[in-house]
Amino acid sequence: MYMNVAEHATVAALLRCCIRELPGQAFPAGPYTMVRVGGVWLRAKTGGGTALRITEPERLTGSAWEPLTSADLVDLVARELPGVNGEFAAQVAGSREVVERLLAARAQGKPPEDEWLASEQDLVFGHPFHPAPKAREAARGDWLAYAPEAYARFPLRLLAVREDLVVEEGDVSALDGIPADVPPGYRLLPAHPWQYELIRPPVDGDRLLDLGPAQHDVLPTSSVRTVYDPLLDKCLKFSLDVRITNCVRKNAWYELAGGVELSRRLTPVFAALTERFPGTRWLPEPGYRTADLGGELFEGLGVLVRCSPLGRCGPGVTPVLAGALALRDLGGDDPVAWWRSYVEVVALPVLEAFLTHGVVLEPHLQNVLVGLDAAGRPVQAVFRDLEGAKLVGHDLAGVREEVARAMTYTPEKGWDRVVYCLVVNHLAEIAASVDAPLDTLWGVAAEEIGAYGDSIGWPEPLARLMSGVPLPAKANLTVRWERRADRAATYVPVANPLVVA
Repeated sequence: MYMNVAEHATVAALLRCCIRELPGQAFPAGPYTMVRVGGVWLRAKTGGGTALRITEPERLTGSAWEPLTSADLVDLVARELPGVNGEFAAQVAGSREVVERLLAARAQGKPPEDEWLASEQDLVFGHPFHPAPKAREAARGDWLAYAPEAYARFPLRLLAVREDLVVEEGDVSALDGIPADVPPGYRLLPAHPWQYELIRPPVDGDRLLDLGPAQHDVLPTSSVRTVYDPLLDKCLKFSLDVRITNCVRKNAWYELAGGVELSRRLTPVFAALTERFPGTRWLPEPGYRTADLGGELFEGLGVLVRCSPLGRCGPGVTPVLAGALALRDLGGDDPVAWWRSYVEVVALPVLEAFLTHGVVLEPHLQNVLVGLDAAGRPVQAVFRDLEGAKLVGHDLAGVREEVARAMTYTPEKGWDRVVYCLVVNHLAEIAASVDAPLDTLWGVAAEEIGAYGDSIGWPEPLARLMSGVPLPAKANLTVRWERRADRAATYVPVANPLVVA
């Protein structure tokens, strides 16, 4: 049973990529979407007119339609795309096997009682427009022991670093709240246990000591490498030398420093956003700690402290991961009103951040928690993960060059990133789960964004967006096939559902 579900999810994800990234080779035909890949016609039913709801994928063989398998589709993609990629088939198969194992583990496991934490562990199938959304490649270790989707929980590995080798910025005092027998002259440095196994740091009895496992468990959140520590009520973002989808998930030194710098600079910005949009919240990253044991270990052992969402939403409001919401049937008794509230609390502060404050948030579905009231209505949005946040047009004098470079975008790149994450990734996937016609929902979104545009005088980027120009969608199939770094990702144009007359 699990194998069949995993196989369908794998075919659907790869087929969505083909529909999106092979221009001129995909078109609607009645209840089906047709796409030609590797010289062969494929089709699938796309409920509600969106490729997010794919069923019955088939290939044309002679004059007959036959079920399409993931192995078939991988072969056709290899025929279609230029060059050779000897890793691609294994990555797709590996992603399918991960989903199968996750489903089996979830059947035997128990989700967290807290609704936010349960939502962090709900993303079994991963990014719907990625050819290998659950691929996890690492030199050592059993990923299942650390998988949020398998309801994992585990103790951190505790290290002690000689004081003269400790490097930290900002406020990391929370780390010292972890119970541990740290010898005089040393400071505590927690490590992800999978990372400890992968990099095998030199615990030499002098510079770095191994204190063993912590006395309490943490819970991994959706990104795998970030965990929630219930004892500290903090999230801890670790380096993890594991390729998950496109990237090896390591904290570069300039990203550690950048998170702290951005937390300082964004404090007044979010105060202004909350004043205008009272439902706006964010999770600062006040500090990091690592060990000065060479470049690889500096990054490999770095841990960034992030505030927890618990308590930041206020009484009666429950934060839920937006990516988990996209898997539910949404809207309740009045889906259009529900959606209107969603657009107001999620979209408008993101646009304001860019257009008024020169701040690029990265509001994709794993970076936003939505605060639901007792009736399940969206009333707040919590933005997190400053690695993807960037500045446009800010004075960064005095900031180290590498840190400043990693914190900035050009206006054009920044706006494209906002539009992709907010509209193509986030709103489109939520809309597909709301029980109302898509045309109606996008009309409501256009009304809300249009009213916001009226209030600020229609700056050129917003006017262009609402004129119906095509939107940028990240080309994950191309990125994986060409083995590019994620920062070198290309984008393809997709239809814009937003337009104001």
